[in-house]
Amino acid sequence: MSSGTTYKYLADLLDQVAVEVREIEALGRKALYGDNDDDVYRELMRRKAMKLSGLAKEAESLTKSVKAEVAERIERFSLSASQSLEIGSVFFMSALLYPDDYKEGEPNDLEIFAAEVRVMKD
Repeated sequence: MSSGTTYKYLADLLDQVAVEVREIEALGRKALYGDNDDDVYRELMRRKAMKLSGLAKEAESLTKSVKAEVAERIERFSLSASQSLEIGSVFFMSALLYPDDYKEGEPNDLEIFAAEVRVMKD
């Protein structure tokens, strides 16, 4: 597999995970603000963090063939999510992928990174 192809497959995987995360977050907003159900919201944020914590493992076969900084960035996404699960902070889980200055409607950090990976070549 050529390096350009590897980056494309990796970007596709990152996009897929980003879509899944957005879907989980939408369900979470509905649970919290529509249904006033903190328990469901907490479980959905845990599911989001679990998905992200497994990202490095899920991408492992692809990250072996890419620039080290790409693999390291994916590892950081997973590490942050794992830390949020370890401390059990729903706020931390909900804030994963979002910088302090995030504005609604902008791409999150994973979506931005996926777009960057899509145009990479060795």
